[in-house]
Amino acid sequence: PALRVVLDDGSGFDLTEAGTQKRLAVYVVRDPADVPGIARLGPDPLADGFDRDRLAALLAPESRLLKGALRDQSLIAGIGNAYSDEILHAARLSPFKNAGRLTDEETTALYEALRTTLTDAVERGRGVAAGHLKKEKKTNLRVHGKDGEPCPVCGDTIRSVNFADSSLQYCPHCQTGGKVLADRRLSRLLK
Repeated sequence: PALRVVLDDGSGFDLTEAGTQKRLAVYVVRDPADVPGIARLGPDPLADGFDRDRLAALLAPESRLLKGALRDQSLIAGIGNAYSDEILHAARLSPFKNAGRLTDEETTALYEALRTTLTDAVERGRGVAAGHLKKEKKTNLRVHGKDGEPCPVCGDTIRSVNFADSSLQYCPHCQTGGKVLADRRLSRLLK
């Protein structure tokens, strides 16, 4: 499915959906908060009011894995699978760490990595045509999608954990104290 949007000045864009899951929706509203998916979004992590203490307060009640908390759009808006891997690598945190049990130092490292990673991504994307954004993003990822390649920080092999509908990549040396995390799909086959 595709939708072409043409603006009054003649410019416009195409909305298309790729992949196996069809979730594209188009709303015409006066207020973005009238769109259900936008109304339930968490705070923008690049907004001026989003500081380290706000991040700490959002994560404190969480009992789930840090990777999942970062990807939850109702908790913090705009962080997907790839950038959650990149943020966790930059912060040197395990994706399987409990989100509500971060130390003050870990929270600070996570906040700094989050802001730096996302700010850099936004800056790199400025002026890039929509059709080229995905390629630009992939070119600048350090761990996500780099399974089997050397870590750009320490040289260890980047590993992957696969789930039913996604995967995560991490560096054992930088993020898990050298521990290789179990690949969920492979673990089931070995039982």
